[in-house]
Amino acid sequence: MPLVSISNDQRRPIAKANFVGTVHHGIPTNLYTPIYNPRGGYVAFLGRISPEKRPDRAIRIARTLGIPLKIAAKVDKVDEAYFHETIVPLLSDPGVEFIGEINERSKAEFLGEAHALLFPIDWPEPFGLVMIEAMACGTPVLAFRQGSVSEIIDQGVTGAIVDTMDEAVRMLPRVIELDRHAVRRRFEQRFSSILMAKDYVALYRSLLKGPSISERETTVQLPRPVLAKKLNGQGLNGDRAHRAAETDALL
Repeated sequence: MPLVSISNDQRRPIAKANFVGTVHHGIPTNLYTPIYNPRGGYVAFLGRISPEKRPDRAIRIARTLGIPLKIAAKVDKVDEAYFHETIVPLLSDPGVEFIGEINERSKAEFLGEAHALLFPIDWPEPFGLVMIEAMACGTPVLAFRQGSVSEIIDQGVTGAIVDTMDEAVRMLPRVIELDRHAVRRRFEQRFSSILMAKDYVALYRSLLKGPSISERETTVQLPRPVLAKKLNGQGLNGDRAHRAAETDALL
C-alpha cells in the first residue's frame, strides 16, 4: 500500500514504509484576507491548550518582552488538569488574555490583527496548519524547531525558527518587523489549495505509469481520498474537512 506524508518529518518513525511522496497542506487563497497594517497590538497563540503545544512558553515569551498576548484555544477534557494547574496561574497577571475556542470567521481577524503568531511546540508536529493560516493573513510566525516546522517556515521571510526560550525572546521583535506582503506572497507560492491539488494529480498520474514510482522519491502526495491513511491517526474534521472537500472539487 503506497503511503503519503504531509511532511517529510512525519516519516521518521516509519522511514522504511512505502512512501510515494510528500505534499504539504494547502488552503484556498481567498479563505483569509491579509491584513498588512495590524492594529491589534498583540501576538497570538492559536490551537489547543496542551503540554505539547506549550502555551506556557508563549506566555513567558510575551511577558518577558512586555507584549500583550491573546490565546484562542480549546481545552479538551484530557488537558483540563494541565490547564488548571499550569496555565491558569499564568493568566493572573496583566498582559495575557485567554479568549477560549473561536470559530473560523473569528480566526481570520484574530490572526490577521496579530503582529505575530507564536508556535512554541514541544513535540514532532506533523504539519501545523495554523502556521499557514497565519501566513495567509500576512502574519509572520515564531516557532520552535520541532517536527515539520523547518519545512513550513522560511527563515527571515515568513518567520523565525528557534531552539531556546532565550532565542525566542531575542527573535520575536525581528519577526514582528518582517514584511507582511512577503509573508502573504510566500504563502501563495507554497501553500495554496490549487498547488496542493495539482501536486495530488501529478502523483496519481505518476502512479498510473507503473510500479517504478515506488522505487524513487517524489515531491508530491496523493489526493484527498488517500489521506485516510495519514500517519497522525487523525481523521478530517471541522474546517479541515471543508477544505478537503474544496480541494477534491478541483481534481
